[in-house]
Amino acid sequence: MILRTIGRLILVPVAFGIAAVVAIFVAMMLGLEKITAAMAGREGGAETVEAYWEIAIQGGLLLAGLTIVPAVLLVIVGEVARIRSWLYYMIGGGLSLGLLPIAMAGGMPDAAAMPPAALWQVLATAGFAGGLTYWLLAGRTA
Repeated sequence: MILRTIGRLILVPVAFGIAAVVAIFVAMMLGLEKITAAMAGREGGAETVEAYWEIAIQGGLLLAGLTIVPAVLLVIVGEVARIRSWLYYMIGGGLSLGLLPIAMAGGMPDAAAMPPAALWQVLATAGFAGGLTYWLLAGRTA
């Protein structure tokens, strides 16, 4: 019993760190793909390139300490409640990163200040990948 607890205390932060790295990698790769497609002229014009640079800027905010709070709360609830569902971690990860632009704006921004849809897609996909990675490493044995 005590060894299992000690093992969880080691496994959970390591798995969370790996899942965060996967989420950042997915966000950067998807953002880079969107920026490259826009610059090559396959999507939209100059406003599209500006929108995708916004993705890159917002992606940098993933490293901020405040953005980690929703994901940590998700993991704590999952561990305490012993939730083993991959769907819980995947959807929770997607929501915790997908709603990041609203959290960074300090609530519900007006329609004119809403970030481009591609930003929501990239962040949600990165959150899905991070949540699923956490479940694979530690969540399924919660």
